[in-house]
Amino acid sequence: MFVDFRWPNWQREATPELEILSAAPADEGVARATPIVFVHGAFVGGWCWQAHFLDYFASCGFHAIAPSLRGHGESGGHERLDTYGIREYVGDLERVVADLEGPPPILVGHSMGALVVQRYLEQHPASAAVLMAPVPPQGLWPSTLRMAVGDPLLYAQYGLMQAFGSGVIDTDVAQRAIFSEQMPDEALTNYARRVQRESQRALWDMNVNAAGRPWLASKSVPMRVLAAGDDALFNLEETRAVASLWGCEWRSLPGMGHAMMLESGWQQAADTIIRWIWEAGLR
Repeated sequence: MFVDFRWPNWQREATPELEILSAAPADEGVARATPIVFVHGAFVGGWCWQAHFLDYFASCGFHAIAPSLRGHGESGGHERLDTYGIREYVGDLERVVADLEGPPPILVGHSMGALVVQRYLEQHPASAAVLMAPVPPQGLWPSTLRMAVGDPLLYAQYGLMQAFGSGVIDTDVAQRAIFSEQMPDEALTNYARRVQRESQRALWDMNVNAAGRPWLASKSVPMRVLAAGDDALFNLEETRAVASLWGCEWRSLPGMGHAMMLESGWQQAADTIIRWIWEAGLR
């Protein structure tokens, strides 16, 4: 009897096309040689960096790039979202970096994107890396349990969003989840509308395999961890554990919610990154 061992159709399909958002300095004569790549977290797309960061970093001389990982934003693959894990997202980052000119990029990853950056560094060089509100080494379980016990409504909201998408999001609950109280209502409504489901496989990866493996990465990559002082998802001790694991600098930004790049005080986070890059002597 003949048995067909071919891969399922979704595994044979071409790699999804990626939406790549970018901003370049107005004057190429003062542009920095090292590009900077921003990697978004779960439930969003590259648009979260476009709101403020891309143009701001371009105004400071950076060629700033923000891809939407497969199944996110305007990238392809939404119909196969749940089949993608952190490994596939790393592959997307590899494709983006391969098309860049100049020195290895500076990588900035937020939340899930910070884990993607850590896994990328196991196989590839980078000029520097910034991990913003990274998934802690213990994974999502501690924050999930804390949410279920301390804020059941918020916990239920995440479940509804994962099941049905952004149409069921309560903006007041969303504000507690990822923003500070200073977020204007109009901006909050706009961002909440763009939130999407996340891959079940990627969520599983963040539960069972979220610890960085610095022994596999280049020891020459300068790294910094930025924590949000009012982060409802990952507390300061959890993000500090990421810095301890990598033996790198850690800093908390007071008054900031989890989505630092979208907060009203986003420039504080951006300037903190830029000053650190300057201090590291990167050009």
